[in-house]
Amino acid sequence: MELTIEEVRCWLVDIPTIRPHKLSMATMGSQTLMLVQIRCQQGIVGWGEGTTIGGLSYGPESPEAMKLTIERYITPLLLGQPLSGVTALSEKLAAVRGNSFAKSAIETAFLDAYGKYVGLPMAALLGGARHQRLPALWTLASGDTDNDLNEAHRLLETGRHHAFKLKIGARDLETDVNHAVRIKQTLGEHIHVHVDVNQGWSMAQALSAIPRLQAAGITLIEQPIALTAVDQLIDLAKRFPVTLLADEAVTDAQQGLSLIRQGFSGAFALKIAKAGGPFQALKLAHVAQAAGISLYGGTMLEGSIGTIASLHAWSTLDLEWGTEMFGPLLLKDDVITQPLIYKDGHLSLPTGHGLGIDVDQDKLAYYARK
Repeated sequence: MELTIEEVRCWLVDIPTIRPHKLSMATMGSQTLMLVQIRCQQGIVGWGEGTTIGGLSYGPESPEAMKLTIERYITPLLLGQPLSGVTALSEKLAAVRGNSFAKSAIETAFLDAYGKYVGLPMAALLGGARHQRLPALWTLASGDTDNDLNEAHRLLETGRHHAFKLKIGARDLETDVNHAVRIKQTLGEHIHVHVDVNQGWSMAQALSAIPRLQAAGITLIEQPIALTAVDQLIDLAKRFPVTLLADEAVTDAQQGLSLIRQGFSGAFALKIAKAGGPFQALKLAHVAQAAGISLYGGTMLEGSIGTIASLHAWSTLDLEWGTEMFGPLLLKDDVITQPLIYKDGHLSLPTGHGLGIDVDQDKLAYYARK
């Protein structure tokens, strides 16, 4: 018997961060998780998450807008519908234009519920896990060089992380480049460090900074210029041996194919939110793999639910540049009963059906926005 969807509920959950997290477009002191639950017959429920960075600083969807979109426009499409394959879900969601973050939360909740129904982990629904542990770096984003170095040394000593990402682009070019070069040179040649500019530079600034970062041993530079400056991004990728990572410039399979056709030779950052869900993100990954484009598992600084959904998708791939699935570690608390396991520079895939997690109802009630 096919199960049908009986209820869809959303919550806005505000959780403080362990320290200010400085990006080129915002400094975060808390994170808002938009959580969604799909409830089906026989008491089967699925959980999903929609999260962005700094409210509307990153993109056009805020957590509040995601909740409204799901409640007013997506829920009527789903109620009474069978819990069948994800392709049928995608066809239903096509009636709503855009709103990939909200759709990602719904697709995640759908896959979680479906996995519980058929008795399989989400990764099995996405092609099957090839890895039970994935490398996970930590982002150094306090904005202070000495603080970032102290943080990096502590994490290296404990073994929790073996690689790092630096958030730059908010300050003047000289300060940012000196900051990145000093951290890389201090940590040494065997510690991977890459920088994320978050679209913070002009073409002229990128041409000035990239050779210096490359000479210091930084091997990956993420989205140095505006997402709309595709020609310039392609030009930069051709000019330098250092790998340029397209993030905001590539959201889904169609954009990925367009970049490849225009000659882009860097790497793609995968994010389930910008693609519209785990299944949709894998479509982009497979296009990239066919063209020889290397991959990186990115985050929107999700909590555990969004992070685990991403992890299930990434586990089906070989990610040449690893992942940055550290989001739950940036938050002071969590809403799942068993925290994720970060150890030896890796993050372990949960066991169990669907996502493989349980939500702590008391924590959800405590942090949910009233």
